Amino acid sequence: MTDQIASQHYVDSLFFGLEETFTTVRGGYLDPGTSLFETLATIDAVEASKPVSACCASIAAQVFHVRFYIDNIEQWMNSTPPKDVDWNSSWTTVTTVTEDEWTALIGELRASYDRVRETMKSYDAWDNQDRLGGSLMLLVHTAFHLGQIRQSLCTIKTCMP
Repeated sequence: MTDQIASQHYVDSLFFGLEETFTTVRGGYLDPGTSLFETLATIDAVEASKPVSACCASIAAQVFHVRFYIDNIEQWMNSTPPKDVDWNSSWTTVTTVTEDEWTALIGELRASYDRVRETMKSYDAWDNQDRLGGSLMLLVHTAFHLGQIRQSLCTIKTCMP
């Protein structure tokens, strides 16, 4: 006997997780107001530019890296994996930002997220391993970086009594 799940169950669960992670907490695993874009809205350019430590990236670098990852994983999901990806550059291209640059960086992340969501919505079948694996990696990878960003805020922001 072969165990199978209906594609629609997978798609519904995937998009629930993506929405929870990126835009709107619905009680899946995050506390209210802590999705990626909700979190980024609480950070200014000065905070985004501060490295957490001498050997850790700034939040701006984290955001650039997540956007870079989304753009590359989307190609992989569409069976056109990018060649010679420079992952190190995704950590060093952006380290500090002005307010305008920070706003633009968040906008670029939003555009990449919106585009990959539409790409995934356009799939008529989920029987391709690149799509399945890529969509899971996109969700897990972003959730990991959301956790890193939220943890970074513990050292960057001033705590209120």
